[in-house]
Amino acid sequence: MEINWFETFVLTFLPLFIAIDSLGNLPFVVSLSEGMTRHERRKMIHVAVITAAVVGLIFLFFGQFILSVLGIKVGSFAIAGGLILLVLSIKYMTAGQTVELIKEEMVAVVPIGTPLTVGPATITTLLLLATQFPLYMVLVSFILNLLVVWGIFMLSGWIVRFLGQGGLKAVSKVFSLLLAAIAVSMIIRGLSLLGILTITV
Repeated sequence: MEINWFETFVLTFLPLFIAIDSLGNLPFVVSLSEGMTRHERRKMIHVAVITAAVVGLIFLFFGQFILSVLGIKVGSFAIAGGLILLVLSIKYMTAGQTVELIKEEMVAVVPIGTPLTVGPATITTLLLLATQFPLYMVLVSFILNLLVVWGIFMLSGWIVRFLGQGGLKAVSKVFSLLLAAIAVSMIIRGLSLLGILTITV
């Protein structure tokens, strides 16, 4: 029984960890928090994790019902999330700083909380895991993953101090381009999930 419990935990925790990709999202947290004070950055991280938790829990418990009632497909979330990220990345590259355009609370909600932390990939993973494993195990794995996200994001302040303002601006510009690329990738993935576009590898 203990082995089965452990295996179930691993099989639910790892897919969510990969889907959430907290390590991969850390550079964007640093980029989007440029110019914020330590207090504002902490507040942004807290709001982002809470937002991710709320969105994830809603879809974990009511996802199938919401999708069936509203007739919304996961591909639609991918396209919407990609468009939001693309607009934000363009604003950053043209105006110079995202947080000057949007308050830290809004940056925390969109795009950090969703769709970066809990986006189409995480929502899809939650829905699939809930059909394959006990709901309580998926819930535990999701909560633990959010704690990991919170811990990693809290380290973003160390990265800011290490890079300095000049290094941070350079890195921010580079990752704004990557953010735009991710946005386009999400839109293409959404079109593929909806059957509008066929991707051949």
